[in-house]
Amino acid sequence: MIDFNLIVKSLPALWRGTLLTLKISFFGCAIGLILGTILGIAQTSKLPIINYFINFFITIIRGTPMLIQIFIVRYVFPQFGIVLPLVWAAILAIGINSSAYVSQIIRSGILSVSKGQIEAAQTLGLSRWQIMRQIVLPQAFQTVFPVLGNELITLVKDSSLASAIGVAELTQEASHIRSVTYDALTTYLAVAVIYLILTSLLSLVFNRIEKRISRHVTN
Repeated sequence: MIDFNLIVKSLPALWRGTLLTLKISFFGCAIGLILGTILGIAQTSKLPIINYFINFFITIIRGTPMLIQIFIVRYVFPQFGIVLPLVWAAILAIGINSSAYVSQIIRSGILSVSKGQIEAAQTLGLSRWQIMRQIVLPQAFQTVFPVLGNELITLVKDSSLASAIGVAELTQEASHIRSVTYDALTTYLAVAVIYLILTSLLSLVFNRIEKRISRHVTN
């Protein structure tokens, strides 16, 4: 049976965990978006050596579990003198992982911009950076915005992996409650509902923004 009294008593701890989950997700997404955008732009370079190293990085990140990457940042980095607080170790690992996926999203958005617009801008004498900043990237972000929204929603769920290194996010708080009360059903059901609420709210927000962007583009 579900113990609703336990849920009420656990709300402060679950709230703390939820706030930390959101912090990890949004900062991880910020790192992923910034680094992924840089990588996506760099992949449009005509220099083979740049594309080789970026593809190598993306292959490694996408081909290995995020959990292993979190462990590397937490336990391997300190061996080279890079010691981060637990939360920021998780954020960095999640952000790096996200950047590999975001880079491909941004790259596809860049490639979706018609060459005619780029050639016209070149005719007007705009530099490559001006063309990228003023013409290509705004259109690319409009095109891939729904996919970027899905990436953030995915990170909210993936942030639960931070519990593996002791970060007291939502899943870790739930594990602590379960270890004390031995009520796994109530605890994890409550956590599942919280994750569902978070992802549903984010989906609603991104859908609203996407509709506004579509109306703006249409007008």
